[in-house]
Amino acid sequence: MAGIKSLAKDTAIYGLSSILGRFLNWCLVPLYTIMFPPEEYGIVTYIYSIVALAIVILIYGMETTLFRFAKHDDYKASTVYTTALTSLGFTSSLFVALVLLFLNPIAEAMDCADTPSFVWVMAVTVALDAFTAIPFAYLRNKQRPIRFATLKLINIGLNIGLNLFFILLCPWIWKTSPALIEWFYNPNYGIGYIFVANLISSAVTLLLLFPEIKSEGYVFNGSLLRKMLVFSFPLLIAGLAGIMNQNIDKILYPKLITDSVEAMTGLGIYGANYKIAVVMIMFVQAFRFAYEPLMFSRKSDDPKQKHRDYRKAMTFYVIFSLLIFLGVMFYLDFLKYFIDKSYFVGLKVVPILLMAEFFYGIFFNLSLWYKSIDKTYWALVFTIVGFVVMVSLNVLFVPKYGYIACAWAALACNIAMMLVSYIVGRKKNPIPYDLGRIAFYFVLAMALFGLSYIVATPHFWLNIAIRTILIVIYLGVVLKKEDINPRALIQRNKVKI
Repeated sequence: MAGIKSLAKDTAIYGLSSILGRFLNWCLVPLYTIMFPPEEYGIVTYIYSIVALAIVILIYGMETTLFRFAKHDDYKASTVYTTALTSLGFTSSLFVALVLLFLNPIAEAMDCADTPSFVWVMAVTVALDAFTAIPFAYLRNKQRPIRFATLKLINIGLNIGLNLFFILLCPWIWKTSPALIEWFYNPNYGIGYIFVANLISSAVTLLLLFPEIKSEGYVFNGSLLRKMLVFSFPLLIAGLAGIMNQNIDKILYPKLITDSVEAMTGLGIYGANYKIAVVMIMFVQAFRFAYEPLMFSRKSDDPKQKHRDYRKAMTFYVIFSLLIFLGVMFYLDFLKYFIDKSYFVGLKVVPILLMAEFFYGIFFNLSLWYKSIDKTYWALVFTIVGFVVMVSLNVLFVPKYGYIACAWAALACNIAMMLVSYIVGRKKNPIPYDLGRIAFYFVLAMALFGLSYIVATPHFWLNIAIRTILIVIYLGVVLKKEDINPRALIQRNKVKI
């Protein structure tokens, strides 16, 4: 039980940086959708989809690998950390050099031949983010969520401030006193300043992480690195397939729609509405940040106790993620104004994407069975299954149905990975998850979601009141079934100031 309490606490702290940070970044979406038409915002969505892919390649599974080897009896945690950091530093630098060397052909392949600076700016940003992933993993391994959250929020706050500066303030200054900013500002650069803001905030984060970067005496162990790479390679391939599963629809979309303007317009609408579903994504991320180091650190625990904790953690995830699903869908009439009205046509993808991320979170929970026994090659198998499903459905249906097919393909992909992982896990390393309890909460949430449509009225505020009651019903059932006394819980965790 202590482990689950620690998981809940750390998830809340990591969630502060993830949820608050994503929320603040979320607030930039109306700025982007108001200032830029869908076809331009589609370019941003497209480039960031490729960036997500590049980051996974440049980290090549070293985050999880660090957690695994830091608890290894044969190596010091500091040696594991500095070896990983040295490796990431070398590969990130090599990546930037190669992009600069082949900048023009890469820019042309990314449909950025007229704006190659978009490519090199994001290449440097990706390299910085990949390198700093290891110091951030070091903080997670040391169970220092406060420091982790603080640095993440500084990064996000700076990024938001720079976006507001370049996209709102600079155009105003340009109209009134252009001489003040003409030495660095180009009014025709447009969406490029989104990428510039990202680069500057990543560079500042690197400087703030300097204490962690120099904290350990540098020891590079070549034989250790080889073992780490053997462990991480399947994770790299799986991570690559996994991120492709999340982004291949956005990367393929412009290639599957014949008209380029129509393609970027649809991608912009899909990308903007995808941002509404980011609430589920950030909860999965916060849960992952707390879950991995905690579970790997308990290697010597009694297997039965670990299985009980895995079981409770899965139930914890399902309960809260379904609450997020209901919260987003019940209050979508408010949340939709985070994007401009011209993007409302794509709101139909939101519940599908929320469910897709819900099942991806379950798949992540299930992944512990092969990570805990060093059978990481299974990650490759499962994600390839998902990748095949994702690509096949996109190729078959996107040309006819557009971006709605992207959402359904994402849902089918994550369900397929979850089911295959569960079936294989039952044979290789069975964990007794409480399927009955999980199914109960899922059916309850879906029933309440369906009921909200059945009892809908023409009156906006009455609908909001009804949906709020339905949320309270869900919470009441959870508290009753889990035998939780809120008053006693608050009293037990009260902190004297």
